[in-house]
Amino acid sequence: MNKRDFPRVHFYDQDFVDIYDKSWAWIADYWTVGDARKGFPKDKFFHYPPSRTLDQLDQVFASFFLVYSNRLYAASNGLDALYGKQEESGAIRGSYDLESGEPVLTKDNPEGLAAPLFAWAEYNLYHKTANKKRVKEVMPALHKYHQWVERTWKRENGLYAAPLAATGMENSPRGAAVYHADFNAIMATNALYMSALSDILNDKEASFQYKRAYFSLKTRINSMMWNHDKGFYFDLDAAERQTQVRTVGAFWPLLAEIPNEDRAEKLIAHLTDPQAFGTEHPFPTLAADDPNYDKRGLGFRGSVLPPFTYMVIKGLEKYNHWELARECAIRHLYFVLDTMHAANGERERERGEKEARQVIWEAYQPQNEGKAVWPEKAGWPRSQFLAFGALSTIALMIENIVGLSISLPRKTVDWIIPNLEIMGIENMSLKRNMVTILSNKSGRGWEIHMESEKLYYFTINVLNKKKKTLPIPSGKCSMLIDKL
Repeated sequence: MNKRDFPRVHFYDQDFVDIYDKSWAWIADYWTVGDARKGFPKDKFFHYPPSRTLDQLDQVFASFFLVYSNRLYAASNGLDALYGKQEESGAIRGSYDLESGEPVLTKDNPEGLAAPLFAWAEYNLYHKTANKKRVKEVMPALHKYHQWVERTWKRENGLYAAPLAATGMENSPRGAAVYHADFNAIMATNALYMSALSDILNDKEASFQYKRAYFSLKTRINSMMWNHDKGFYFDLDAAERQTQVRTVGAFWPLLAEIPNEDRAEKLIAHLTDPQAFGTEHPFPTLAADDPNYDKRGLGFRGSVLPPFTYMVIKGLEKYNHWELARECAIRHLYFVLDTMHAANGERERERGEKEARQVIWEAYQPQNEGKAVWPEKAGWPRSQFLAFGALSTIALMIENIVGLSISLPRKTVDWIIPNLEIMGIENMSLKRNMVTILSNKSGRGWEIHMESEKLYYFTINVLNKKKKTLPIPSGKCSMLIDKL
């Protein structure tokens, strides 16, 4: 096995494999070095070429697919660049100008707050790299950051009143909302993963403090933001009354494990309702029956954005809705591909090009192929915006379409196969162990072939009917699914 290559995916639809391969090729051009005199590290970090900013959300979401590069690309350098900009107060701003080194602040978000997702990203990095030393190094910055957010935006009722821009949905029609369901659920997610990171370091005191913060916030979200009749989480206004606007932000509580099973089922039902979030291209940022919804997207009034799609799918996993998660990931990727092919056809007709450049977008329309539209904002959606796009073409491809879940500290690979198909992954690096897992049909029936350099534990779940965990030795081996 060649250790210098990216992992190769195998899937019955070659278009999916092609866009996966092309994404890695495009990423090669998405790197920059900041000026050390402006407070940036000398190491290259992932960066969107037309932009001259270091953005917090870009770096968080990019880390989720860069971890699959077989260490050819650094997944954490952009996060480290942001930690290096941390102020004495603990503040880390959402965006920094690479020329001046100064934070980019706006009237709507004067403190430059972004969704606090560092702990989620670091927890994911730990399970893909098993680098405990990194967890120890970054925890002081994460502690200070959490305390800054808490000090600045936590109110007496125990909820957070953050600017709308901090939810990542700047023009979402949230009315008089002051306490956003998504931002509060993100803070609960942050506390949940901060507790988990503290457990990795065996820091019992910090783990207890974050667990207490998590349960306190979980209780408030469930008691104040949950609407039993509508089966949904709503924002609150200044008087703590629920607004009646349904946004995709209400699904962050799934990722934070906030609803019980009964509530989760009611909430998830909105994802399959075509009048809500079950549009042809899942999941719009605003419910389809909302008066402000626009099928062209209009920013966050209906557009489909890969980070929110990824978040919802990871939330579905928490409640074992693997088949719905996979179905929505496949539908999403088909819309990404159809938009790309339709745009190519138009350009070829207009210019007579034989090979039009393929483009993936920052945001898509929820009911038609094509990029989202927001006439009031120039340059949106951004083309070839891989910080978001590669979440779909790489991370969702490996994790939900092929169906692999990897944890290096546990030495485990889980493979959830909802359909028996020819698919798998080849040449995937598990630290210093290269692994290949492929399924295909032979004369003896459906068979899984594996190759590994070291022992690991493999759990296979076929159609939710057969589940088995086996130690996979070094070398080559195979198993027949019928014999499980």
